[in-house]
Amino acid sequence: MNSEFQQKDAGFLTYPAGGWRKAMFKWPVQLWRLGLGPLLGQLFVLITTTGRKSGLPRRTLTEYHRLNGKLYAPSGFGRRAQWYRNIEADPRVTIQTAAGAQSVTAVRVTDDQEILDLLHIMAKKDGQMLRDTYLNALDIQFDEADILAKKDRIYWLRFDPTDEPTPPPLPADLWWVWIVVFNVAANLLAWQIKRKRHAS
Repeated sequence: MNSEFQQKDAGFLTYPAGGWRKAMFKWPVQLWRLGLGPLLGQLFVLITTTGRKSGLPRRTLTEYHRLNGKLYAPSGFGRRAQWYRNIEADPRVTIQTAAGAQSVTAVRVTDDQEILDLLHIMAKKDGQMLRDTYLNALDIQFDEADILAKKDRIYWLRFDPTDEPTPPPLPADLWWVWIVVFNVAANLLAWQIKRKRHAS
């Protein structure tokens, strides 16, 4: 494996070392807690890993793809991603999509044909981002031969079902916020109507 290669920052794939970038990558998890999992889970998978240092559940949200009945997810930042390093330490994770939660083992994709099959699926979904952002950041041409020659730079995961224990799924424990927001909005609307009536 060529561990010396350093992935380039490219547009959206600029590593969120801290500040607002890190917060931006983290806030979608809160939407899941607000009960939007059935909606977000159509396009994204929520992955719960075990922190390699803390031993606590750690969560991230990323896009996913399906191939031959299996679910796959890319690590856009490769080994730089903390959640990927957690998986290296303990591949037993919990995934959540619109279909619900599932205990799985995360396996890095290394098979040539599996990589190419995934490549074609990703290209159909968003070929421009795949070519101009992701592969460009890895200094890989959109060419099967070059992709396979540099596949050690690609970090795509396959999730295989397991009966082993995995971290707890993330609950929608903030659903009640919608009730508060609705009540506040309803009260503001009622106050506006009342004020207009008094003014006329």
